[in-house]
Amino acid sequence: MANKTANVTVRVQPEIKQQAERVLDRLGIPVSVLIDSLYRQIIMTNGIPYSLSIPSIPTADSISKAEFDAMMEQGLAQAKAGDGLELKEAFAKIHENI
Repeated sequence: MANKTANVTVRVQPEIKQQAERVLDRLGIPVSVLIDSLYRQIIMTNGIPYSLSIPSIPTADSISKAEFDAMMEQGLAQAKAGDGLELKEAFAKIHENI
């Protein structure tokens, strides 16, 4: 096995780093292994191994607090009225849009 002597240095927001490292810790994957595997996938695919696109659905970063609050109120009203989907059906719809 080749010695790993190259370093990668990046600057990220502390909160992003902490959140990502918590997920990786739960998965039992060291950051260095993740970066190594990402680099290997870049080589294998001759590109970035995932899609970079602007989401077509609203995200918390793309809407105002008033718009977010309105969406939450609508969801609460639907839940109270029993107007929802079974869990399997909801996940099926999510998978259709991925």
